[in-house]
Amino acid sequence: MKPPKLLQAVGTEIAIAWDDGSESYYPMDYLRAKSPSAENQGEVDILGNRHGGDDREEFPGVKVTGWEFVGNYAVRFGFSDGHQTGLFSWDYLRQIELHVD
Repeated sequence: MKPPKLLQAVGTEIAIAWDDGSESYYPMDYLRAKSPSAENQGEVDILGNRHGGDDREEFPGVKVTGWEFVGNYAVRFGFSDGHQTGLFSWDYLRQIELHVD
């Protein structure tokens, strides 16, 4: 998947303009909860057992304090609670999009 055309903070959300013309908006605390890091999600062994991870599903008030692009495939967000180890691939960000109907 191609990198987005634009990624920016808008209030308490991260806005992404994708190459296909679509846009996505992610609440910053939602991104923190969905961080794909081992610290957040834990690690799964070859038997499928999860080890570690933070079982919290909500991070109220946590903001994105910055980000850096990793190659052409991902972004690493820094959060106000000090978390900064999750790599959000473009595919993963599309998978976790919030859809408002």
